[in-house]
Amino acid sequence: MQTGLFGKLNVLIVRWIAVIIPFMNFKLTKYGQPQIIVLQVALIVLMLICLFVGMNFLSLLAVLFIETVIALILISAILFFRDPERIVPVEANLLLAPADGKIIDIETIQESSFINGRAIRIGIFMSIFDVHINRSPCNANIHRITYVKGKHKNAANPDSGRVNESNELAMVRTDSPGDKLIVRQISGAIARRIVCEAKKGQTLTSGQKFGMVKFGSRAELYVPVSDKSQCLVKVGDKVKAGVTALVKYENS
Repeated sequence: MQTGLFGKLNVLIVRWIAVIIPFMNFKLTKYGQPQIIVLQVALIVLMLICLFVGMNFLSLLAVLFIETVIALILISAILFFRDPERIVPVEANLLLAPADGKIIDIETIQESSFINGRAIRIGIFMSIFDVHINRSPCNANIHRITYVKGKHKNAANPDSGRVNESNELAMVRTDSPGDKLIVRQISGAIARRIVCEAKKGQTLTSGQKFGMVKFGSRAELYVPVSDKSQCLVKVGDKVKAGVTALVKYENS
């Protein structure tokens, strides 16, 4: 009996170490602390249930398989909250990606809420595998922040920006030219929580972290159409927040 219990505890320890090791080499964001704590507790509880209850009804191989599946699912969830260090370009004439992900649409639209004119909208889809931290595209002062309740359609759909839950940061560049810009955080089919710690009147530096959208989402950057700016990306490109330049101003 003691040998059996020792064997079970040994399996638990080995499995738990296997779970902990991957998280020792990267930083987790403060925005996900509540979820991380819940997931860690859930992992312990589920593994204990599987170990001490499942062993009475299942083979050791089946128990180990279930434990591994549980661990992988929870590790994948925790990976949403990784916060890697980024080296932000110093060039003031660049507008950087506000989010990690894939460029899924670039469209010229009439923007009447803040820019009041033609604007290029660059849509970035954040898959479940991408870092979900949002960053400022440039040195800018926040003019206003507008949160809108909405639906939770697939964030890969361009229409999701108009109907989904969103948080819009209207900002003005503090470098020349002092363009009006919009960064919009948009929830997706899974996400139900937009985090934004930025405040109205706050000045953000280029690449500065200001929030995230949890569990798969979309971010959009709106830039006034101008013959002095050039879009540097195309649909299908992979970008990194605070690193990849989306737009470049000429002669500035």
